Amino acid sequence: MHSKKVLLAFVLGVLVLVAKAVTVPGMFLPSREEIAAGTSVKEPRAWIRINQLGYTPESIKVGVWVSKEANRIRRFKLVEASSGKVVYRGKAGEAFGAYGPFQESYRLNFSDFKGHGTYYLQAGTAKSPAFRIAPDVYKGAADFALRYMRQQRSGFNPYLKDSCHTADGYTMYGPMPDSTRIDVSGGWHDASDYLQYATTSANATYHLLAAYRDFPGAFGDQHQANGLEGSNGVADVLDEAKWGLDWLLKMHPREDWLFNQLADDRDHAGMRLPTLDHVDYGLGKGKERPVYFATGKPQGLGKYQNRATGVASTAGKFASAFALAATIYAPANDSLARLFQQKSLSAYQLGLDKPGACQTAPHLAPYFYEEDNWVDDMELGAAALYQLTGDKGYFDRAYQYSLQEKVTPWMGADTARHYQWYPFHNFGHYELAKNAGATDRAALISFYKEGIAKVADKGMKNAFYRGVPFIWCSNNLTTSFAIQCYLYRQLSNDQTYAELEQANFDWLFGCNPWGTSMVYGLPANGDTPEDTHSAFTHLYQYPIDGGLVDGPVYGNIFKNLKGITLYQPDEYVPFQSDLVVYHDDYGDYSTNEPTMDGTASLIYLLAAKQHSSLEGARAKK
Repeated sequence: MHSKKVLLAFVLGVLVLVAKAVTVPGMFLPSREEIAAGTSVKEPRAWIRINQLGYTPESIKVGVWVSKEANRIRRFKLVEASSGKVVYRGKAGEAFGAYGPFQESYRLNFSDFKGHGTYYLQAGTAKSPAFRIAPDVYKGAADFALRYMRQQRSGFNPYLKDSCHTADGYTMYGPMPDSTRIDVSGGWHDASDYLQYATTSANATYHLLAAYRDFPGAFGDQHQANGLEGSNGVADVLDEAKWGLDWLLKMHPREDWLFNQLADDRDHAGMRLPTLDHVDYGLGKGKERPVYFATGKPQGLGKYQNRATGVASTAGKFASAFALAATIYAPANDSLARLFQQKSLSAYQLGLDKPGACQTAPHLAPYFYEEDNWVDDMELGAAALYQLTGDKGYFDRAYQYSLQEKVTPWMGADTARHYQWYPFHNFGHYELAKNAGATDRAALISFYKEGIAKVADKGMKNAFYRGVPFIWCSNNLTTSFAIQCYLYRQLSNDQTYAELEQANFDWLFGCNPWGTSMVYGLPANGDTPEDTHSAFTHLYQYPIDGGLVDGPVYGNIFKNLKGITLYQPDEYVPFQSDLVVYHDDYGDYSTNEPTMDGTASLIYLLAAKQHSSLEGARAKK
């Protein structure tokens, strides 16, 4: 479970006995801070960060050299791990200066090297971990991340092979009497707690459906519809999307009914498996949980309330997920496709009737998803309905929405409130541009470019090309930004921001100050999260394979959040700073809690990377 922390203690004991250490290619000795004790061994003062998943031969390939001292380097080399043979030498280029805990930093670009194999980078005494360069480095990664989605299932949970939350739920704020019984069991738990939000679930469902539509070859068929092992003739990603769709149907049971949330933060009553959830929400309801009707007005049954202004942000997400589902299912299941089309149309109408943002409801604590934008959701809903029906009216309305929010507002900003601008990229511009005439297409592409340029203006001034703000769930923003860069390249064929796109992808898998992947268990032999804010790992040592954790936050955010305590020695002490922190400790829910919707977005990105790498390999032949 805590293998990294156990390893540190073991290394300390060994170093006391061993006078001289043997250097293994691609490895370096831990520093004094890292082993949390003094030794006579000289500490490393410089490190090289790389993407632990590896690189494809044709891709942009960059490592980042960082140092605790104001040293300079001029050159670096790429070394074959098995033989120690130098296969490439490169110039370090310009110095980027201080960043976070480091005094100096460089980008080591070895994109010109096209060989296949396992290698490490070296500059001075610093060596990177070993990594692969091959066309198949991303093969199976999207399917691996699907493991976490299955594990997050409510209702029947295939990982635990048991059911949970089958009594959900009773209504609040609806046109029916409060506490009316309604069946909304199913769906996915939002994170490591057991709340369920329509906004994140609908967005996740759309990403899974889009991944199946755009990259069907990236997914296998190893599981049944219920998530248990066994082929059923349907791609696993489509099975997972259907699980989400079935819950969305329950949350939109009538054309004038839309529910936004299941349960609230009374759920935060200690670590337990979902199948052992003991929380009683009161009112004599036992294990039933409240279901919040989407009224478009502020809600909150306890001390705190949200600032909701409408329904359109949730309704638009429902409309896009249902419309895309109708398009996908139409060839094989006409009756199901008609149902999804009907639900898309009714959800979209609710968005028209009640424009504005529909935020999640707090109860005991002041934290909630503070979504303030909604025209992006209605744009995507209208674009999906245009693709489904061919009705030009939907295109025209979607385009008008696109003009109201050309750039997702967090891009270029230093901070934002929690989920204030959600989803973190606007899929609507891409879906609309695919079917637009030349003038409208060029405008929509320019909206993407404007947002990317804002992030580039900040990010390309540091060695990690980091322009995404370190707000709560920064990894979700990073994933979305990489997707937007990818979609922009697909539409424009402009490679201007390709290195920035790759840098954001690399960040997620180890090319960051801490040198760790942000995805549990990926890659299998890498430094990845272990002590996550999850009952699965903390109480039972169950792996949460494929889960994307929240990611680093500004130091001042970490210091001001309630209820955070680190329970283990911090193996990343040398890499923390006032600027930003990340902890692999279950006590830090701000940086180390996996999220369902972030993982769903990552599945799209990983599928795109696998598709592009194999497409590039075929083109080379």
